[in-house]
Amino acid sequence: MSTMVPPLYVGLVDDASLLPPSPTGLADAEAKHREHAAAWYADLIGALLVPASVVGAEPVPRAAAALIGDIPLGALPATVEKLRAAGMVIEHVEAAVARRGEDPQPGLSVLRAFAANASAGSTPKVWAEVPLSWGLIGALDTIADARAGGLPIAPKFRVGGLAAELFPTPVELAAVICACRDRQLPFKLAAGLRHATRHTDPETGFTHHGFLNVLVATLLAVDGGEVAEVAEALAATHPVPLVEPARAHRDAPRPLFAGFGAANVVEPLTELVRLGLVNGGYE
Repeated sequence: MSTMVPPLYVGLVDDASLLPPSPTGLADAEAKHREHAAAWYADLIGALLVPASVVGAEPVPRAAAALIGDIPLGALPATVEKLRAAGMVIEHVEAAVARRGEDPQPGLSVLRAFAANASAGSTPKVWAEVPLSWGLIGALDTIADARAGGLPIAPKFRVGGLAAELFPTPVELAAVICACRDRQLPFKLAAGLRHATRHTDPETGFTHHGFLNVLVATLLAVDGGEVAEVAEALAATHPVPLVEPARAHRDAPRPLFAGFGAANVVEPLTELVRLGLVNGGYE
């Protein structure tokens, strides 16, 4: 089956249908993920994100998946080995290195050691979730140093949540994107990316970042844009200033921004189709 997903969007959206507060069971989530993998938009979809706690209570997935380390960090290496021995094919591992306000370095040390084992064949990549708070720049330097040494580790950031302070401002997120650019660090995002463009949730009053905003902002950063220019793209609440830059880069692989998770992967797909950035499965 041919796909109409341009290279810019390949693997952009991970399947987060199993992440809390989802009531979906592993078997149902895996079956639905297989449907996505057989659809015309298959190239848009990344990995099925599977919490380690879920796999511990149910049989391991039959398809390759990404493991979310929602267990104590120190238990992660042994858990991964146990799941691999049980037949789980783990594409990558994502785990938080610290809570907000805590020193991220001890957790990074654990994941660095884990990534060193990963480079020997355990898992292909480790995404270290670093809080957007104290210690962030030092953590990015540590990750960059590890990558320079050949370790398959990269940062992940949470850009939303249940409190207003968990949503970084456009300037704050722009600074993080530029810091990743300066260190040649690919990054993933989690939480809050519900729509293509920046918007305010009428129920909570929280202003969410848009995944298209982040994509265009990253393109600007890679082209040498300063924090103010990158922040301007992140702050856009209308798709007009975002669509043309995205369309202009549609045939090239996406730089740095590795993607994000969505509970329903069809929702971001639908928005990309409505904006004319993906052709809806028709030649």
